[in-house]
Amino acid sequence: MTEEIRVHIFVRGKVQGVYYRQNTLQKAQELGIFGWVRNLSDGRVEAIMEGSKINIEKMLAWCKEGPVGAYVEDVEIIYEEYKNEFSTFDIIKTL
Repeated sequence: MTEEIRVHIFVRGKVQGVYYRQNTLQKAQELGIFGWVRNLSDGRVEAIMEGSKINIEKMLAWCKEGPVGAYVEDVEIIYEEYKNEFSTFDIIKTL
């Protein structure tokens, strides 16, 4: 049985205006990860992701690089209790 985990991340750098959210959505769907991603008013990107530990680790590695055109300075990762509360991965409205 695979271990399911949940992470809450904040990505800092040049991550808005470079299709970071759209590419995050596509990568999450490829990996079978559920949750959401959004831009924050301070220029960061925030996401909550749930899935298998191995696929979350792959997703986090991708988030640290981002899409072409992005420059990721830092990814703050907060491990939270797995809740199994999502059935899709979505881009949600900016705060």
